[in-house]
Amino acid sequence: MLLSIIIFYLAVSLVFYVLFGGADFGAGILDMITRKSYRSHIGDAIGPVWEANHIWLILVVVILFMGFPRIYAVLSLYLHIPILLLLIGIILRGTAFTYMHYDAIQDRSVIFYDWIFKVSSVLAPMFLGVIVGASMLGRINPDAASFFEAFIAPWFNGFSFAVGLFTICLFTFLAAVFMIGETDNKSLRQAFVSIVKRIQVAMVLSGLLIFIAGYFYDFPLFSMFFNSVPALLCVLFATVSLPALWYFLERSKSLIPRFIAGVQIVFIMSGWFLIQFPDIIRIQGSEDNLSLVNTAAPDSTLLQLSIALIVGSCIILPSLYYLMKTFKGEQFRNSSSNQTTN
Repeated sequence: MLLSIIIFYLAVSLVFYVLFGGADFGAGILDMITRKSYRSHIGDAIGPVWEANHIWLILVVVILFMGFPRIYAVLSLYLHIPILLLLIGIILRGTAFTYMHYDAIQDRSVIFYDWIFKVSSVLAPMFLGVIVGASMLGRINPDAASFFEAFIAPWFNGFSFAVGLFTICLFTFLAAVFMIGETDNKSLRQAFVSIVKRIQVAMVLSGLLIFIAGYFYDFPLFSMFFNSVPALLCVLFATVSLPALWYFLERSKSLIPRFIAGVQIVFIMSGWFLIQFPDIIRIQGSEDNLSLVNTAAPDSTLLQLSIALIVGSCIILPSLYYLMKTFKGEQFRNSSSNQTTN
């Protein structure tokens, strides 16, 4: 029972971080690939709430640290380089965005901040995906004889970077869908609709690239999905929802497309989770992979963690709701009214 509660909070935190934090990262990538006339809308959309989204990543780290210490230790040791690059990307991105939009003196330094914001918006999701890919591939070797074999080889490979590329496409897709409801300008909305469609094609291609890379690295991703009916159904549902999203992109302001996009992400993440559950990290040359079962902390620790998560939820969730209502309430109400009118 306690373990189930912890796993539930871990899964919800991951999903929320991808949905909301991912959309913020994707907004930075959109800023890089779209016209200058779109950038003020992108900055206004993420400005008030972007910092709050990292609370979900903090929850993931705390849950792993207290609830699954062996998983936390292996990740922070053997994948410390991509984790460091991820954290650098997050810090540089937030700092650059703040100075770019709120600096008291707007001079040529804004160009420098803008460049850092864009690059770090790509860097962070890339290495977030690399960490996920490295955890899946099974190149982590506790008996490694060299620095390269221990700390570089587990993540510096085509499969991990293919997952990173897919993560970039995924986050950009989310940002483009969310941006549709951030403006009443029809031409601007249509531009973001067009971007969503192109990014979805890139998502499909980068997803196929993961399977191809898995084949070349002797990672049986195809058979893992076909041997798991629930995981295969998740992929099918995510694929089938594509035409529905395209249909409502042209006919709905934001609510339905955002809901469908969110459902797609949940299906994609569920499929990934199901093909390896309860394993989280695969260890090279060992059948004793690190799972949510064999790495769980003692029941006394899980009990304290469960209480902290439940009590914290009663404080954090209303606060986040109040934050979103304060900064996004008017936009949400306009979106709902337009949705009803349409």
